[in-house]
Amino acid sequence: MTLKKPLPQAFEPEYLELFRDIYEDKIVFNKLLGLKLHEIDPQGRVRASIDMRPELVGHFAYNRVHGGVISAALDAIGSAAVMAALAARHMDEPPAKRIERFAKLGTIDLRVDYLRPGIGEHFTIHAECLRVGSRVGSARMEFRGPDGTLMSSGAAAYIVS
Repeated sequence: MTLKKPLPQAFEPEYLELFRDIYEDKIVFNKLLGLKLHEIDPQGRVRASIDMRPELVGHFAYNRVHGGVISAALDAIGSAAVMAALAARHMDEPPAKRIERFAKLGTIDLRVDYLRPGIGEHFTIHAECLRVGSRVGSARMEFRGPDGTLMSSGAAAYIVS
């Protein structure tokens, strides 16, 4: 019988700093969106936010966030959840080595369901890694309004090797 290694309770500060640097600054489109990471959990859960700005408007008459912004935010946070779950499996590696795994990550499939108009001053995005295997990881994501109302949901698959 093989026992699974227990997942760590938290990532070390150095890893979190590198992780945030990639998702908030190095991925220039995420920076354009104003994506900010608030929670990165070794169990593969990630929480982020985006503040509404004029550059993100998709429908000028209603000041609604563009559907592409929602899709891009869900994709980014879904990949972050898979990356966090993958990194938790390799805690024996130094933080910089775990971050190198990001170079192999790519979206295979993305599905977005737009449930309500994206109207609000800020939005939160939640993702949970459902499974990460040796080649593919999958995640489920939510895009929520200022009051927590679910506006869009998504599911995605990512190549991890």
